[in-house]
Amino acid sequence: MTASDRLLSLIENTPEIDLLLRSSFGFDIWRKHYGDGLRLASGARMEPIAGESAGGAYFLCTERDGRRPVVFASSEGQGGLIADDLADALEIIIGLEWHDCLGFSGGGDVEVMQVSARHLERSRDKYNPEIFKEAAQVAAALSLRALPRPELVIRLHGAASRTEPDYLVATDDGHVYDPLFGEYSEPRHGGWR
Repeated sequence: MTASDRLLSLIENTPEIDLLLRSSFGFDIWRKHYGDGLRLASGARMEPIAGESAGGAYFLCTERDGRRPVVFASSEGQGGLIADDLADALEIIIGLEWHDCLGFSGGGDVEVMQVSARHLERSRDKYNPEIFKEAAQVAAALSLRALPRPELVIRLHGAASRTEPDYLVATDDGHVYDPLFGEYSEPRHGGWR
């Protein structure tokens, strides 16, 4: 059993952690079917492990250097590498509004991502005042590190920057997904509030 398998089994067998990951962090191990019809453009294998409510899917890739990288594919046609293994991915997922951080990255600028992450953290805390407590609970239950936001942003940026060529997501008919980095540095209507 790999480290990723152990983590997934622990999530599946710990209902309160499964519920928190699903409801507060958008990582639902019961939505594996969301990844149907997707593969890596390189032809390497991807295993669907979770979905999120907007229709996106998380995948484990073929092992490299003892680790199984994690790829995300959105329902809007963006995809790419988010972490070098499942533990790293879960630390990012519970520690950041990672998808929007990439979306508001100014085309992949890590400094823009840091600013976006700071604004997104304020917003996340405002809409769910328990989010930091929930993240700590998930981290403790899964033996994950609670890393500072700036470090998580650097790790996420580094992973997403390594998407090409090995982790490009494609459909079965060969359409290649767009990168996860968005071109905007803040929301277009009203900016960061």
